[in-house]
Amino acid sequence: MAADQKSGEKLIATNPNAHANYFIEEVVEAGIVLTGTEAKSLRNQSPNLKDSYVEVTSTGKKFEAWLLNTHIGPYSHGNIWNHVATRRRKLLLHHYQLERLHGAVIQKGMTIVPIKMYFKKGLAKIEIGVGKGKKKHDKREDIKRKTAEREMEVEMSRR
Repeated sequence: MAADQKSGEKLIATNPNAHANYFIEEVVEAGIVLTGTEAKSLRNQSPNLKDSYVEVTSTGKKFEAWLLNTHIGPYSHGNIWNHVATRRRKLLLHHYQLERLHGAVIQKGMTIVPIKMYFKKGLAKIEIGVGKGKKKHDKREDIKRKTAEREMEVEMSRR
């Protein structure tokens, strides 16, 4: 926590399914384009990143990244100017990052998922991971490995 306070980061939400369902190979930080009521809503309540994913589209020679299926609840005092809860949100990335992400999706068949959302120096940021989907036997091996590590730690603490 002390490191997060020094860097000016305030965690908003995490995606519990990201590391469970994907082998995350690369992590990239991106900014998010938000409306006023979305930013206020993020400060009051946490969004849902569970079913979210990132889509990289090409428009001619330009690439754009969009965050899809992220649920940010409506702002309580937003009245008629409130936002749609699951709208597409544009991600702010450098051009070379967009090209690399697009190449990973098209050529390698990777998936881009959000890992966590946070405020950094007052700006909303999202950490996205590029990963390959896990199969059922991979998930079972992870569970076995974690339980074995936990048992070793318990035995070491007993001695």
